[in-house]
Amino acid sequence: MPMPLAPLLPLALRLGAIAAIGYLGQRLIRQHGQIGRTDQRAEEALDDLPEGLASHRPRDVQGQRNTSFRLRRSFCVGEKTYELDAGVLARLRLREIE
Repeated sequence: MPMPLAPLLPLALRLGAIAAIGYLGQRLIRQHGQIGRTDQRAEEALDDLPEGLASHRPRDVQGQRNTSFRLRRSFCVGEKTYELDAGVLARLRLREIE
């Protein structure tokens, strides 16, 4: 006896939509994206960040705030162990233009 395919239709539509969005995203990144580069100074600055969130305003620059964030975690999936190391440096500068 053949298996009815109607119950699989919603799953197939969802998977097709996800695949189409992924394909569209890949094409947009290739068309409008820029070639990336690795800056060793930035890599070392990210490695030197302390864990947690920090924010300050430099005294010599008006309207600027510097923020840094680092998260380091390790977790197990099955028998494999992974390490997550996320670091962010941000600068927000607001100046009046005359």
